[in-house]
Amino acid sequence: MSTRLFRVIVPVNTLEAAVPFYSTLLGLPGFRVSGGRHYFPSGDVIVALYDPSGDGDDRLPRPNFGHLYFAVDDLEAAYLRAQATGGLSTGRGDGGLPMGEIAKRPWGERSFYLSDPFGNPLCFVDAATCSLAPRDRFGRQQARGPHPLSGRRPYNRPSDVETPAAEAARVSR
Repeated sequence: MSTRLFRVIVPVNTLEAAVPFYSTLLGLPGFRVSGGRHYFPSGDVIVALYDPSGDGDDRLPRPNFGHLYFAVDDLEAAYLRAQATGGLSTGRGDGGLPMGEIAKRPWGERSFYLSDPFGNPLCFVDAATCSLAPRDRFGRQQARGPHPLSGRRPYNRPSDVETPAAEAARVSR
């Protein structure tokens, strides 16, 4: 039996403000599934905006405690969308690095941080720099093979970049 992540709830106070924010940020319109839920596909996972009052639920939404991390192929484009929405982090962290700017973090990922208008912390990571590859006792990544869940190879070098046609041919096999 395999287990996989299916849906992540992002609590919001109002879909009227949340949907335009996330549509701009993610570059997708998403789709409404109920009075209090609006879904955005993200790979095999659904990012579900949830306004309890829109579904008639008698509870107040609270922001998620931890960051929701998005891996993207074009971090610079995601950063431009984040600038358009506002909410980029103004603090410093990760060894004094600016959290609201694209930076290479001490563990090797290129990323930036922001919060949505409801206080949910978010992070966008360059997909070419994140991996589930094992590390040796010194923290160095070992040889990278296909991603253990998706089967896709991480993009480490220009020679690793797969054309859309090559990817379609591989996936259809």
